[in-house]
Amino acid sequence: MNKQLIGLVSAGVVTAALSFATPTLAAALGPGTAAPDFTAQASLAGKAFTFSLKDALKKGPVVVYFYPSAYTGGCDIEAHTFASNKEKFDTAGATIIGVSEDSIQRLNTFSADPKYCAGKFPVASDATGKIATSYSLKTEAAQAGVTDVRGVAIDHGFIERTTFVIDRDGKIVATLSSEADHIHPEDHVKKSLAIVQNLKAGKAP
Repeated sequence: MNKQLIGLVSAGVVTAALSFATPTLAAALGPGTAAPDFTAQASLAGKAFTFSLKDALKKGPVVVYFYPSAYTGGCDIEAHTFASNKEKFDTAGATIIGVSEDSIQRLNTFSADPKYCAGKFPVASDATGKIATSYSLKTEAAQAGVTDVRGVAIDHGFIERTTFVIDRDGKIVATLSSEADHIHPEDHVKKSLAIVQNLKAGKAP
């Protein structure tokens, strides 16, 4: 079983027994690589819009964080921590965008939820996993009987928890992986914040 799903099970989030093989893909794109451009339907404070990485980069660095699913243990912690630190990212001139295979309907609720995104930053729907694949991330197929913390069925796949910090020139300057580096969800936020603050100060990431 994939380590991410083991973590969800141990947190009491996934209520079904899961048994399936993890697909083998190349490691996530690393520093020095050009970040694949993407546009996606996203939600901010419960309202859908089209997010463009290219447009966001015109304003400064972008933190693109991929996560398995809204309303699951680690993802809820991560979203809440990003929301709590949003002003610090703003000061560093950085944009935050979360990406998962959640439907836009689920994200409209999650993005507005005061306990999680709290309307402070957008989350995008990668329903087909195309964006995740372009960043060489692994995904797990949807499984019957899996529910979120609200008891609502999760009918989409899980993307491995990975954060990319992209400079305004479109280059990946850092890749943070829970699976490869054993990084806790909160540390994705702390480490990416430190990196964009260094970029703002003209220091090496």
